[in-house]
Amino acid sequence: MATKEEAAGENLERMNENLARVEELSQRLISVLSERNPANPTLGGPSQDLFAKAATSYWSEMLENPGRIYERQLEYWGKSVRHFMEAQQQMFQGHGAETAPEDEDDPLKGDKRFSNPLWQTHPFFHYIKHQYALNARAIEAAVQEIDDLDAVEKRRLEYFSRQIIDMMSPTNFLGTNPDALEKAVATEGESLVRGLENLVADLEANNGEMLVRLADDKAFELGGNIATTPGEVVYRNRMMEVIQYAPATEQVHATPIVIFPPWINKFYILDLKAQNSLIKWVTEQGYTLFVVSWVNPDASYADVGMEDYIEEGFLTAIREVKAICGVKQVNAVGYCIAGTTLHLVLALMAKRGDKSVKSATFFTALTDFSEQGEFTPFLQDDFVDGIEAEVAEQGVLRSFIMSRTMSFLRSNDLVYQPAVRSYMMGEAPPAFDLLYWNGDGSNLPGRMTVEYLRLLCQKNAFIEGGVEFCGERLHISDVTIPLMSVTCETDHIAPWRDCYRGFRQTGAKDRTFIVSQSGHIAGIVNPPSKKKYGHYTNADLSGDAAAWMEGAKFHEGSWWPRWEAWLRKRSGKKVDAREPGDSQHPPLAPAPGTYVRKKASV
Repeated sequence: MATKEEAAGENLERMNENLARVEELSQRLISVLSERNPANPTLGGPSQDLFAKAATSYWSEMLENPGRIYERQLEYWGKSVRHFMEAQQQMFQGHGAETAPEDEDDPLKGDKRFSNPLWQTHPFFHYIKHQYALNARAIEAAVQEIDDLDAVEKRRLEYFSRQIIDMMSPTNFLGTNPDALEKAVATEGESLVRGLENLVADLEANNGEMLVRLADDKAFELGGNIATTPGEVVYRNRMMEVIQYAPATEQVHATPIVIFPPWINKFYILDLKAQNSLIKWVTEQGYTLFVVSWVNPDASYADVGMEDYIEEGFLTAIREVKAICGVKQVNAVGYCIAGTTLHLVLALMAKRGDKSVKSATFFTALTDFSEQGEFTPFLQDDFVDGIEAEVAEQGVLRSFIMSRTMSFLRSNDLVYQPAVRSYMMGEAPPAFDLLYWNGDGSNLPGRMTVEYLRLLCQKNAFIEGGVEFCGERLHISDVTIPLMSVTCETDHIAPWRDCYRGFRQTGAKDRTFIVSQSGHIAGIVNPPSKKKYGHYTNADLSGDAAAWMEGAKFHEGSWWPRWEAWLRKRSGKKVDAREPGDSQHPPLAPAPGTYVRKKASV
C-alpha cells in the first residue's frame, strides 16, 4: 500500500502531465482563433439602439415615478442582503443549508441545471443559486415595467434579456458549478484537460467559431448506419439530386410521391435509421417514392434565388418523376421551408394551368408570417441588414449562423448545457443520430436568403397582396388542389397556430389539418411502431386556431397511417413495382447520393 508521500508524488506527477497538455492545447487555441473568419457583428445580438431605448424608458420612469423604481430596487437589495446574512450565519454555525427551510418561492425549483444536492446543502452554492434567481427576477421585472416600447421591440428586449439571464447562470462557470468542481477533484484535473481538448477540437473543426459539438460525428456513416434505405440517384442538376427508392412491395400505387425536404438541413432526417425512417415506411406501404437531396451551396451560388429553387428544383423534379414513371401527376410533400415553397409552386402551376400535382402534403410549413413569434428578434431590419451584409461578403449564409440562431432559441438545452458537459466536465458528445443530423447543416444561397427574409417573412407578401416570382403574381388563395397540413404541438420553429392561420387562407376545398404531439422534428419523425406521440384532428377549419383545438379529437399513436389512408385515395390503382430509373435516367449513384455528403463551409 502506497504511503502518503508516494501518493502525493503520484498526484503531483499527474498534475504536471496535465499542465504540459494544457500548454500544448493553449498554443492550438491561439492558432485556431487567429484564423477565425467571424460573421457580420450585427448578427451577434441586439442593436445598441434597442438597449438605448430601453434605458431611456427606464430613466423616464425614474423621473416620472421614482417611488416605484426605488420600491423595486429596495426589494431587490433587501432580499440580497438577507440571503448574504443567512449564508454567513450557516457558515459560522458550521453546517449547510439543509437545516434552512426550502424556499417555496424558488423559481429554480425543478431546474435540472441545479439538481446537485450541494445547491441546497452547501452555504456558498445555496447563496449563489438564490442570488442568481434574485438577479433573474430583477431583470425580468425591469423589462416588464418598460411600457413605452412597441410590441415588437418589447418582445426583442424580453428575448435578449432572457439570453443574458441564461448566459449568466452560475452553472456556466467553473468556480460556481459544483458538478464540474467535484469531477475536477475526482479526476485530478483530467476532466478540465479533456474539456479544453474538446473546446480546441470544436474550434478547429469550425475555423475558430464556437459551435458546441452535440454528437459524436465519428459514430455515424451516411449509407452505413444512417440513411440506409436502398435507392438510386436518378437525376442530378446544379440544384439537387433526385433519389428514387427501391420498391419494398411487388405492386405500388400508380401515382408516385415526391418529397421536398428543407434545404436548411439534409434530407436524411427522414431516413435516420430503419426503425424511424419515414422513407422506408412509405415504400413499405406500396408507393414509388422520390426524395430530393438539395445541393449544399458555396459562394458560386450567390445569385441563386427562390425562382431557381422553384424552376430548377421543384418543377424540374416533378417533370422528371413524371417521365420516369410514365404518369401525368404526382403527389408532392414539402417540409418546413420546402413546404412554404411548395405553396408558391402550386400557386404558380395554377396560374400556368399545370395540373401535374394531384395532392400536396405540408410538414410544419409556414405561409403567413404576420405573427413572427420567437423569431421576432431575428426578423427586424437590423438583423436582416446584417444578413444582407454577410451574404454580400460571403456569397452564402453560412450554416453556422443559422445553426447558432436556432440553438439560441433553446440556449440552455442546445448551447450552455452541452458546453458545460463538453468543456467543463470533459465528457465526449453522445452517439445520437438526431443530434448528428442537427449539426450537419447546409449553407443558403445569398439571394435566396434575402428574398425569403424580405419578401415572405418581413413583408408577408404571399398572404398580403401576392408575391412576384417566375413572371407571375402568386397568392396563397391560388392553391386549390387537395391539401393536408401536418403541424406539431410544441413546434417553436413553425408554431402550429401560425401554420393553421396560413393554411386556412388557401383556396382549396379539400383540406385536412393535423396537429401532432411534440416538436418540429419528433412530431414528424413519429413512427407508428413507437406508439409515442398522438395527434389531433378536426374537420372544421372555419374558426381560429383556439376554436379548432377546442373542437379537436385526440388520437393515440402516429399520424402516419392517417396520412397514408388519405394519400391512398389520391394515388390510383396498383401497378407493378418500379425499379429506380429508366433508359433515360440511369442510376448515377446509390442512395443517399453525393450532394448530401458535402459539409457546409464555415
